[in-house]
Amino acid sequence: MTASRPTSALCALAALLLATASIAQVAVIAHKAVAADQIDRAKLVDFYTGDIKKWSDKQPVVLFDLQGRGETKKAFYRYLGKNPTRIKPIWLKRMLSGEGDPPKQMQSAAELLAKVAATEGAIGYVDRAVVTDHVKMLLLIEKDRDE
Repeated sequence: MTASRPTSALCALAALLLATASIAQVAVIAHKAVAADQIDRAKLVDFYTGDIKKWSDKQPVVLFDLQGRGETKKAFYRYLGKNPTRIKPIWLKRMLSGEGDPPKQMQSAAELLAKVAATEGAIGYVDRAVVTDHVKMLLLIEKDRDE
């Protein structure tokens, strides 16, 4: 009977760790040389819809986005209050009128992280767990518990 107590305690601990792991964060990252040290939701929306094309120091903004429909991308766009499929027509219109290019699509968080680190003026987002000191973190977004 005493053997079941440690087992049930271990099960409870494992359940707690799994629940905590599911509350990951999305990190909005930028090239280390960008003029900003933080960013708010309104400015992110303006960047990702093409309304703002330059940082405060006039450096062009280079946008990176994750391909697919992963949880990190869902959490990022949920934070923006936008649906990625609704942003596509905005960028199509901007491209056709010569007003800018949509965010560059990366296949993985590692690829996006490397591109942001290597591209002046770059901004993107990844799961907080993969962020390195090669980029500047501007914002942390909590993922929903039910993701």
